[in-house]
Amino acid sequence: MSNIEFSPASIGKKGLYQNWVFQLMAIFAIGIALGFVGCGSDEEETDEPDEVLVSEETVIDIDGRQVVVLEGKLNADKTLSAAYDYLLRGAVFVEAGATLTIEPGAKIYGEQASNGTLIIAQGAKIMAEGTRDAPIVMSSDAFEGSRARGQWGGLIINGYAPTNQGITFGEGDTGAFGGNNPTDSSGVLRYVRIEYAGIEFSPDNELNGIALQGVGSGTIIEHIQVHMNQDDGIEMFGGTVNIKYAFVTGARDDSFDWTDGWTGKGQFWVAQQYGDDADNGFEVDNSSKDNEATPRSAATIFNATLVGDPAGPESDNGMLIREGAAGLYANFIVTGFNKVGLDINNEATYAQAESGALVVKNSIFFENGKGNFSDEKDADGFDEARFAADNGNKETDPGLVDPFNKSAPNFTPGAGANAVNPASPPADGFFEPVDFIGGVSPSNNWITGWTTSVQK
Repeated sequence: MSNIEFSPASIGKKGLYQNWVFQLMAIFAIGIALGFVGCGSDEEETDEPDEVLVSEETVIDIDGRQVVVLEGKLNADKTLSAAYDYLLRGAVFVEAGATLTIEPGAKIYGEQASNGTLIIAQGAKIMAEGTRDAPIVMSSDAFEGSRARGQWGGLIINGYAPTNQGITFGEGDTGAFGGNNPTDSSGVLRYVRIEYAGIEFSPDNELNGIALQGVGSGTIIEHIQVHMNQDDGIEMFGGTVNIKYAFVTGARDDSFDWTDGWTGKGQFWVAQQYGDDADNGFEVDNSSKDNEATPRSAATIFNATLVGDPAGPESDNGMLIREGAAGLYANFIVTGFNKVGLDINNEATYAQAESGALVVKNSIFFENGKGNFSDEKDADGFDEARFAADNGNKETDPGLVDPFNKSAPNFTPGAGANAVNPASPPADGFFEPVDFIGGVSPSNNWITGWTTSVQK
């Protein structure tokens, strides 16, 4: 894997606003030459004496490199260019009617001291279209070498798509979401990395790397990585958004998590856990408040590889499905979790499995610590092994090339994966036809060239 490291260009290898020389220069610059720019304008000075100066954006020239501080509410269209470094100071909201465009190669840093976070409100859009050679990277402002989980807030997107909780509000005061527009669009995420995020406001109130809250199917999300997040990597709260080519590494909690009626699609997903602190590969819920709430969580996901960490004390279950969730999951490889590979919990979920509304098929579960098909805790009366066998799942070595390597992993399946015939995804314009199982094709390792495995 080609790891891409970076730091703000204005200060080389130092963390943004962490180097004392940079701080002194910044204070001096602030004292004599701050440029205030309106949220919808370009970064340039004006000679008009009666212009109202808006303080949510400050431009500081340091060694010929402009560092732009974003704060408050952006209520007009704005473009972030790769020519600048950007610092998120506090919660930065893109308001309804505004579009935030982020150019390929742009670097955005969340300020630790102010819990920097980027929030796309209902009715707003983010157009973050990076490339394989120039991904968009959102990271911590800490020194390289001292970065860690939970140093800034992450990315939150709120939409108007349905949830089974109606219109509700996100954790950490991240705004309202939900509605009745399943095809709502919140924009585009393409070749985007989110690193070292997930601030904990209080117990059970932490931010995910990417939180998709009532996000609609008109939103395009593909080629994304969430790395070293304090809470879940990617979490969906209801909505209908579809996700393709998603990579989650080193999440402290669940790698992929959804609840409240997410009914979207996914293809080509990979999770790699770091066993110092991790939970489930998939944590799938309908609603803990009402297991029968509708719309019911019923995702359709083809081709995923979920890798635990048998060398670490944590890393629980590969797939935990509960609280009345349904869905179709096919062509998976699930290996290396310390508890179980597949655990289906509670009566409402059993009913979905027995009716055929919950299916896990044509997949391999291999060397999960307490059993490939079992219960994490005491036996609860549902026979996961029977359920798995009836749906063409097998317990065999898929021959992944180097799945537990934390600096240069390779999730390409080997000949052993041919023991399972891949299921054909729906021909609906979203899914791609496949002749392999797992999240990575033997002929196309889509993870290389734009992702990272650096842990500090």
